[in-house]
Amino acid sequence: QVQLVESGGGLVQAGGSLRLSCAASGSILRINAMGWYRQAPGKQRELVATIVSRGYINYADSVKGRFAISRDNAKNTVYLQMNSLKPEDTAVYYCNAVVVVTTTQISMNYWGKGTLVTVSS
Repeated sequence: QVQLVESGGGLVQAGGSLRLSCAASGSILRINAMGWYRQAPGKQRELVATIVSRGYINYADSVKGRFAISRDNAKNTVYLQMNSLKPEDTAVYYCNAVVVVTTTQISMNYWGKGTLVTVSS
């Protein structure tokens, strides 16, 4: 019913920058929240940043001051600007959205397929 498509991952040297994008499409009545999570090899998936419909933003402590999340409500798109990247930021980054779908008007949680970010030292 809802698809999330991420883009913008890749290989970058430490200290560099990348910008991730995630566009939501489908049977969307309203998006309550969008965000980014990441999963490094051998580790659990963890929150990176989230932004809710009223604009409240939450960041993981490890990315505060380096990453910035933003959202274009008209395009149902969320962005993650990643600066001063470190090797420990290497992970698959997943887009997440909490969406009220048109068919059921129930809030549901959706995930993208992920995009790989590799930071070399």
